[in-house]
Amino acid sequence: MAEGTVMVTQHRYNINWLNAMFLLGIPIIAAVAAFWHRATFGIGSTEVIVLVVWYLFCGMSITAGYHRLFSHRSYSASRPVVLFYSLFGAGAFQNSIIEWCSDHRNHHKFTDLDNDPYNATRGFFWSHMGWVIMQKEGNDNDFSNVRDLQADPILAWQHRHIFLIGFIVGMVLPGAIGFAIGGIGTGIGCFIWGGLLRTVFVHHGTFLINSAAHIWGTQPYMTTNTSKDSALLSLFTFGEGYHNFHHAFQADYRNGYKWYHWDLSKWLISGLGLIGLTSNLKRTPKASIEVAKLDVKYANESKNILRINDKLDMSNFDDRVGSYRNSLRDSFRKLAGAKKERKSSSFNKSKQIFARQLTELRREIKAIKEEISALFSDMRIAATTV
Repeated sequence: MAEGTVMVTQHRYNINWLNAMFLLGIPIIAAVAAFWHRATFGIGSTEVIVLVVWYLFCGMSITAGYHRLFSHRSYSASRPVVLFYSLFGAGAFQNSIIEWCSDHRNHHKFTDLDNDPYNATRGFFWSHMGWVIMQKEGNDNDFSNVRDLQADPILAWQHRHIFLIGFIVGMVLPGAIGFAIGGIGTGIGCFIWGGLLRTVFVHHGTFLINSAAHIWGTQPYMTTNTSKDSALLSLFTFGEGYHNFHHAFQADYRNGYKWYHWDLSKWLISGLGLIGLTSNLKRTPKASIEVAKLDVKYANESKNILRINDKLDMSNFDDRVGSYRNSLRDSFRKLAGAKKERKSSSFNKSKQIFARQLTELRREIKAIKEEISALFSDMRIAATTV
């Protein structure tokens, strides 16, 4: 076996020395440069502002752009928005939209399997950054799963010139802004803080979704793969931490679907929609979400119950949960239908009648949820009954 070549599952991999030096070297260079700059010039407000702005621009070009728009087509965007994501996404130094999305679509198609590029079952380091450092032998960059992206002239242009665009937007531009505002010291500072250090922060924020979000957290919506929800992780990944929800409902433009879920990317997307720059925002019906949560909870409770009493007849509970699933789905659909009706031009109900209708539907949903809680209580009692 050649030096620098290792086996990962049945595939043979070589070290990509360029990626390895960049990912491992940039944090060291950035830390040393930041220490030197602070000691030599000090840090002013310009450096801080440029760092924050470039962190937001480049970071959300990955999350709202590369991920939710281009990989999953969870909404539509105007051409200026597509160009913005292409420029500042290149500045994040995570490769082109075409290559990034090809990998990500494979991740969802083959989650936790051998063809998942950042398969979490291979360990934290592999899914975090090892997969970027190791290059599969014979990798021919098959982009057959992103033909739709290759057909876009802006994305094709970005793919052809990804490193030049990334260097100019991600490194040169913040330095030039700093120089224009405060001279050589500020220019160097903005290059270091808004360029080098910011690249490290955005890199590892993205990498944590591939690694940590498949290891730590909860699984409220699906348990068939390793994806997890983590509100903590969402705080510094622009909302990407609600990863179990995302794997369950990939087409949704939101990762944190509740209004209070910290998800800067969904707020950016919906905010751009208010001024006509995004449209066709896809949202998972509440009925589908609630039924998924019920199915996961029932499956988990059943496993726990059968550990206690493996001879317990579950058929009655299976029938009950099936009935509640249908009732829950119907009630949420009626509620969604009533809200949609209110927006139609033919709506002619009085406010009082409509409010009464919504109240009845919500009361119906509450009653079903109480029956579901009673079901789980009955299961626990039955398990301990000899």
